[in-house]
Amino acid sequence: MDLRCSSLRLSLLTSITPFSSSKFRHCSSNLSTIRACMPFSPQKAKYYKELEAAVNVVHKACRICVDVQKSLFSDDRRVLEKNDNTPVTIADFSVQALISLELGKLFPSIPLVAEEDSAFLRSNNLADAVVNVLNDNSSFSYNQLTNDEVLLAIDRGGNNAVAFDEKPATYWVLDPIDGTRGFLKGGNAMYVVGLALIVEGEIVLGVMGCPNWQESFNDRSASDIQETESESGIIMAAHAGCGTWKMKLSGLIDGLMGTNSSWVKCFVNECSTVHEACFCIPESQTWDSLPVSKSFRETSGPNNVEGGKIVLLPTCCGSLCKYLTVASGRASIFILRSRTRTIIKAWDHAVGMICVHEAGGKVTDWNGNQIDLAADAVARRVIFPPGGMLVTNGALHGQILELISSISSVAS
Repeated sequence: MDLRCSSLRLSLLTSITPFSSSKFRHCSSNLSTIRACMPFSPQKAKYYKELEAAVNVVHKACRICVDVQKSLFSDDRRVLEKNDNTPVTIADFSVQALISLELGKLFPSIPLVAEEDSAFLRSNNLADAVVNVLNDNSSFSYNQLTNDEVLLAIDRGGNNAVAFDEKPATYWVLDPIDGTRGFLKGGNAMYVVGLALIVEGEIVLGVMGCPNWQESFNDRSASDIQETESESGIIMAAHAGCGTWKMKLSGLIDGLMGTNSSWVKCFVNECSTVHEACFCIPESQTWDSLPVSKSFRETSGPNNVEGGKIVLLPTCCGSLCKYLTVASGRASIFILRSRTRTIIKAWDHAVGMICVHEAGGKVTDWNGNQIDLAADAVARRVIFPPGGMLVTNGALHGQILELISSISSVAS
């Protein structure tokens, strides 16, 4: 499919599309000249150009996050709270604006579905702060951006920016910062910038950037992990049929986007026994709230494992950190329960799904069915997995589904 062709219709916000117009004449992105050297050839990857762009822009976004986090605690105006009581920072808006501007210039016909819109900036008179973040980053080859340009870029991905029909659609999905609560903790709490491309309903590529990723937990406790100095963080990239790969963020410095040998291929672990598996769960849920707790108790360290116990890895904020953990082989299972009052957003899962899949894992709902990204037919912003999300190394998927099914049958 030619990515310039789209089956969607733009909604009333028709002004979000003219990135090639004079309004954005001075957005001279350096993505057109700097290329990420991917570990496979363009001939093997249909969306190589799009993946290059995604790696570049996620890397830039991670740099923004690190810079903003340094000044976060000296300016309380950089942190807001949304209507659902979740935090949002100037970094969230800056990342969304940056990625919208970059992708809008390179792929103007592909719409963006993203977490934020500019309403909070406008109501709190904080547009200047985001503009300053973007203009102050000299590594980005923009001329001075205006408030209107930045607000427009943010709203390009916001709610009601685009309306789809029921046909398979092509669009980017962005979570500017997944794990904002972790971002706000400072130190080395993990958070992720996540970007995926959906083509005709299928996830074809995904890139996650995690500035505080540690290469080895060893046997450290959660507090140790939070306090340890960050080594370098990682970029994880996946392309349909080409696998999942990771590179240290330090390998992407000053526009020198690494070499083929800088990338390391990711594989899920080979654990095939549930009681030997390492689990991840959402920080908002407890082990006892999950059906597998009826069969196994949890412990926080592998040295404390006894009969009937499994290892529950330290909680980190956001879902995408858990996908990173499974795709890298550090955990075997990430399980999330759907709840009546909790909306599951597409951007919290899309990029993680392809990274896990291409690393050899599996992602389904609790019935074992694939996740329907088009269930929210008009906006493509929400997913509705029956029971919840199950992310595994593949080898354990059937066993966990059987446990869920048997316990659910007894409960009913």
